[in-house]
Amino acid sequence: FPFLSKLKIHLKIHTGEKLYSCSECGKCFKTSTALKVHLGTHRGEKRFSRSDCGKSFSHRDTLKRHERTHKGEKPYSCSDCGKSFTRPSHLKQHEHIHTGEKPYSCSDCGASFSRRNTLNRHEHIHTGEKPYSCSDCGASFSRRNTLNRHEHIHTGEKPYSCSDCGASFSHRKTLKCHEHIHTGEKPYSCSDCGKSFSRPSHLKQHERIHTGEKPYSCSDCGKSFSQRGTLKHHERIHKGEKPYSCSDCGASFSQLGTLKQHERIHTGEKPYFCSDCGKSFSQLGTLKQHERIHTGEKPYSCSDCGKSFSRPCTLQKHKRIHTGEKPYSCYDCGASFSRPDTLKQHDCIHTGEKPYSCSDCVKCFKTSTELKVHQRTHTGEKPYSCSDCGKSFSQPGTLKQHERIHTGEKPYSFSDCRASFSRPDTLKRSEHIHTLERSLTPALTVESVSLECAI
Repeated sequence: FPFLSKLKIHLKIHTGEKLYSCSECGKCFKTSTALKVHLGTHRGEKRFSRSDCGKSFSHRDTLKRHERTHKGEKPYSCSDCGKSFTRPSHLKQHEHIHTGEKPYSCSDCGASFSRRNTLNRHEHIHTGEKPYSCSDCGASFSRRNTLNRHEHIHTGEKPYSCSDCGASFSHRKTLKCHEHIHTGEKPYSCSDCGKSFSRPSHLKQHERIHTGEKPYSCSDCGKSFSQRGTLKHHERIHKGEKPYSCSDCGASFSQLGTLKQHERIHTGEKPYFCSDCGKSFSQLGTLKQHERIHTGEKPYSCSDCGKSFSRPCTLQKHKRIHTGEKPYSCYDCGASFSRPDTLKQHDCIHTGEKPYSCSDCVKCFKTSTELKVHQRTHTGEKPYSCSDCGKSFSQPGTLKQHERIHTGEKPYSFSDCRASFSRPDTLKRSEHIHTLERSLTPALTVESVSLECAI
């Protein structure tokens, strides 16, 4: 060294001695010059500036590094892959990718990182520290780039544009996900079933189907959900909140999807078509249920008797046969029923109401089923056919009675005589004959009456 002072400064590299301390933050330095430069950061001093862009810096070295961005100069190259960098520190960090080295460890959980700033960000998880605050709303963040993205909400800035359709986004990742719509790319695959998704968040939600994980719980009733949005919709039940209103009738709904379904009542829109018969539906769920008519699929099974159903609500109604539950009661007489439609039909006894009218003869009926059966007298429709002789009937009950001709079954018998009958009305006529004969000719024997019944 040309001077003794330079040698003394150099020796501090080996001894690690740092004699010069900052009075503001306590940081130590080897030379007075380095301390002086550091003090400028507290005072906001930026003595070194570039005339091209006007940007200023507190250190000469920082200015030199910045100038490389204008020149495109990247003097530090990776010997493994040839990638170049503007700073030696960036090259050093990059080399950890090839070596797998992670020299920075968390003292709390032992997690290792290849970069010091990644470790610093990680430590905020343990400390709960959020040093970056939004000047507009005060929201705090643990990472500077998260704050930068957040600020786009207030500025409305969307710096990332799609080259295909021109749509703009505030986040680079959101643009990348959007581009998958144009490319059709679905790079995120489920390891359980192989289903692919365009976004990692969609894959994460899907995986909860396999794991059964429901991380979002309602603070009011404790019910858990696999998606945050579903929890949000559920919470509106407790709050009574219905933010979505129908512009036609004013009806309010807690979910946007439910409002859209409701609006189809007014528009008559039925966007879901059955590929088998062409029938259309206003709701996707109704189409899926209908398709089971064609496929014969009955995925809902009764745990008591094993009987299967195509719809969950039909299974629920069926279960009441086993439980004996009748939750629907008549206000007039107290009679209970297992189904709401059965109660509605029963109410017509008290009101005398016959709300279902035939358009052909204006005859009225208490139930829609009765009207449907009646309309077959006008249309001549006979949908129920005998498998033995091919004869057709308009009602299933009439077909059942007819089939007894072929089977010889006679389930209706009279206690006063030995005669049996295939139809209940024939049994009724027989009972009438017995009653009439007894009143007119008491001397007649039971055998002679029985003979007449048989004739």
